[in-house]
Amino acid sequence: MKIVVIGGSGFIGSKLVRELRGLGHDVIAASQTSGIDSAAGDELAEILRDTQVVIDVANAPSMEDQTILEFFQTSGHNLLAAETRAGVKHHITLSVVGVERMQGSGYFRAKMTQENLVKDSEIPYTILQATQFFEKVRGIAQSAMVGGEIHISNAKIQPVASDDVAAVIMEISVGMPLNVTVQIAGPERLQLDELVRIFLNETNDPRKLITDRHALYFGVEIDDESLVPGERARIGKIRFIDWLHKQ
Repeated sequence: MKIVVIGGSGFIGSKLVRELRGLGHDVIAASQTSGIDSAAGDELAEILRDTQVVIDVANAPSMEDQTILEFFQTSGHNLLAAETRAGVKHHITLSVVGVERMQGSGYFRAKMTQENLVKDSEIPYTILQATQFFEKVRGIAQSAMVGGEIHISNAKIQPVASDDVAAVIMEISVGMPLNVTVQIAGPERLQLDELVRIFLNETNDPRKLITDRHALYFGVEIDDESLVPGERARIGKIRFIDWLHKQ
């Protein structure tokens, strides 16, 4: 089966390309580094010829609100239009748990725009919403710095290993389109401050952590429902502490 991975040289994309090729699929890693820019629409028609499945795991080149929105709008429109012309049978998009509850964030607004483009297209689809990756915990801590201290909420979070996410995407990619949104989360539900404290302790990071229920999470105040999945979410196998010890 021919599969095109948009963002194929990135963090999740490179995992998918490697594993899907190992299963014998014809996989193209499409990214700006390989000369394929979905936002600009370059080379999409040729790349998508005879493609059955497209997996979109691309991310915006900047975290500035307007840049993120423009990227997902333009990239999504160009990609889905090209897929329609090419007769692609299944479009898979990786999104984020909490999109609909975090519209105060420019990133989450942009991801909702992307999801809506997929749902409104003619192409059969599956959207996979994942909770925050374990690999993002360091960035969460850094984003919460106030002076020399980490000020962070104790709202609930259920982070997941990127390997577990990639495994579910692979499973979805070789199955029939579901035309729904599926969620995946890790096996443990923790408080956000607890998660960051574990990370600091295990990495011998001396920074002081201050728990503040009203501390912003990337510019948005969160509660116990903001970052956790629904009842029917797929659950990964890898625990945070086990993942951390392997790094």
